[in-house]
Amino acid sequence: MRKTALMLLAFALWPAAAFAQTYPSKPIRFIVPFTPGGGNDTIARLIGQKLTAATGQQVIIDNRPGAGGAIGAEAAAKSAADGYTIFLAGVATHGINPNLRKKLSYDPVRDFDAVSLIASAPLLVVVHPSLPVKSVKQLVALAKAQPGKINYASNGAGGSSHMAVELFKMMTGTNLVHIPYKGLSPALTELLSGEVQVMFSSAVAMLPQVKSGKLRAIAMTGAKRSPAIPDIPTVAEAGVPGYETGSWYGIVAPAGTPKPAIDRLSKEVAAIIHTPDITRRLNDEAIIPVGSTPEEFATHIRRELARWAKVIKQSGIQLE
Repeated sequence: MRKTALMLLAFALWPAAAFAQTYPSKPIRFIVPFTPGGGNDTIARLIGQKLTAATGQQVIIDNRPGAGGAIGAEAAAKSAADGYTIFLAGVATHGINPNLRKKLSYDPVRDFDAVSLIASAPLLVVVHPSLPVKSVKQLVALAKAQPGKINYASNGAGGSSHMAVELFKMMTGTNLVHIPYKGLSPALTELLSGEVQVMFSSAVAMLPQVKSGKLRAIAMTGAKRSPAIPDIPTVAEAGVPGYETGSWYGIVAPAGTPKPAIDRLSKEVAAIIHTPDITRRLNDEAIIPVGSTPEEFATHIRRELARWAKVIKQSGIQLE
């Protein structure tokens, strides 16, 4: 009987073993819920190129912007759970949206399997040079002197850029006016033109503009200064004690994706992230490499959901 039981177990495990040996055997679609050219897209394309080389199968970037990442997340959640669709999750799709939007067509925990937390990144606080501020204290003072007169851009309502400023407003008692855009590229265009004056956004996209003198950086939103720009203080040390937020990038797959696919992808992502050239490149752009296990990333997602639930409840913000 024991022999029969072992044979039945082996028979049950055979499909998974066979899948693991052949996966991936065709191109992988990588859904990115934001427009091309931004920080999320840059990270996704970097990982996609390396995954293509590591697996021998093309990783195709599929940009699905809109609704703070919700459109792309819905598309991913409804995709076949066969290991050939992955999704670039972030604080917006898996931390903020579920707490901010009354009607959401996906559940960040139930509808996805965690693969790996790629990296985390504090945001860079930038202002247009026409705004007469060179520090967080000066920004707060001007905003209080001119309530409702200073506009800030975001790459979409409910995204990390939006919520970072709302947290800032709540903690400083200021009134900055939100101007949402459909993606980082149009937001950056308007910021560079001076149509909006402030933005909290990805350092990946903002640093080149700061270095060229087109924008002025006054702070970072992380807990510590970034080695990439050590002269830029954190918001907390620049006058708002306790302030800390930022973006993060991770890979998830539709719920029910075969475990061998999850494990293979997680292993490859960790290997990619911890190669010296990738680590150096990320650090140079103020991004902190992680490369977690699926279990660690699942815990991170649950922690972020709880964190933003408190912030959003206290701020009273709600989107339809």
